[in-house]
Amino acid sequence: MFENDLINKGVDYALWAWELAWSWLSSPAAWSQFALLVIAYLLAVFLTRFFTPTLQKILSPKETSASIFATIRRFLVSFLPLLLPGFAFALLAVGEAVTEAIFDGGAVVAFGKRVFLLIGARLLVRDIVTDAFLKTLGRFVLLPVMVLYALGLLDPAQTFLTDMTISLGNISFSVMAIVRGLISGALLFWLGRWSNDRSTTLISGQKEMRPATRELAIKAVEITIFGILFLLLMNIMGINLSALAVIGGAIGVGLGFGLQKIASNFISGVILLLEGQATVGDYVELDGGEAGRIVKMLARAAVLETFDGRWIVVPNEDFITTRVINYSDAGSANRYEVDFSVSYDTDINRVPAIIEAAVATHEAVLGEPYPPDCELRGFGESGVDFAVEFWVNGLDDGANKFTSDIRFLVWNALKDADIQIPYPHRVVEIKGGLPI
Repeated sequence: MFENDLINKGVDYALWAWELAWSWLSSPAAWSQFALLVIAYLLAVFLTRFFTPTLQKILSPKETSASIFATIRRFLVSFLPLLLPGFAFALLAVGEAVTEAIFDGGAVVAFGKRVFLLIGARLLVRDIVTDAFLKTLGRFVLLPVMVLYALGLLDPAQTFLTDMTISLGNISFSVMAIVRGLISGALLFWLGRWSNDRSTTLISGQKEMRPATRELAIKAVEITIFGILFLLLMNIMGINLSALAVIGGAIGVGLGFGLQKIASNFISGVILLLEGQATVGDYVELDGGEAGRIVKMLARAAVLETFDGRWIVVPNEDFITTRVINYSDAGSANRYEVDFSVSYDTDINRVPAIIEAAVATHEAVLGEPYPPDCELRGFGESGVDFAVEFWVNGLDDGANKFTSDIRFLVWNALKDADIQIPYPHRVVEIKGGLPI
């Protein structure tokens, strides 16, 4: 039954198109309008060639300019290909008023206007739009709609899709509502993603803000943007938000028990951002042994990057419920130490001054909060044990090799002072004499 109705409608539109074309071909008024179309096109070509170089020169900024006005001017320059269909459409709008006054009708000119709009849409999708998603949407949504509009079939197509309904139990909705929802949802999703990316870039550039405050602002803006777009989509689709709230509440009660961990991690992430006890860029070590620099703070978890290039995903809740060592929270200065030993034949009173002076020559070693400090740690089996403590900015891993550099300095300083680093040795006493 549905297929027969579709075939009958197709036949009716084909006959209508044939009758319309024949009436145009046999009407002197129609031929006059065709001539007006040609004149409007030729005049639009002339105006485009005349104005394009001037507008391009005025709007094009310097290549090195990166200001917001330069960005706007480059954006406007990209629309210059639309001058030809734009001029033709404007000229035909004037011509349509003239033909209606003379011939009491201007169907051919109106058709020409719609054709030039179709040409403009094609140029927009092909030459101007660069985003892959928008280009795909233009090819498969905008251009088919413009073709139907140019042929005068857009209103019948809308009526046909509106009358076509789909029923699921007691709920029924039209195909047109589905199409409208899909198109609107796609556009709103792209708009939300684009707005979120721009706002993230803008907020991330505010270096005077604390990292935790920046991350919190980014998350707040993201939730706000997508929340507003969701409400807009519901309104476009004609869904009653009060009914949605009742259904959402019922579903929320059921899902709440299964999503406790997700909710806990989300709230923990908000607490982390508010308190700032750990944020992007900090090097942290958790009670479970995970250690690395925080490179991302997501709604559910934080991402740590180790010095060997691996990423560790740690739930936000672990930062709240377990012990966390933050090597960056109180500043970037950290204390390290290097152990060494000297021979028992050494005058150990000379060692601290020699080692402290040698370590202080390293460019990364700080004088604050404390200068290098050499301490006597014990008397070992093979020699006297010392350790030198020093403060540096950063962590002793990755690009930094602080303890390795300090060991070189200690070695060279002891050699220059003619102080021996002892080898391990044992004294073996054999009782009863050697066997014969």
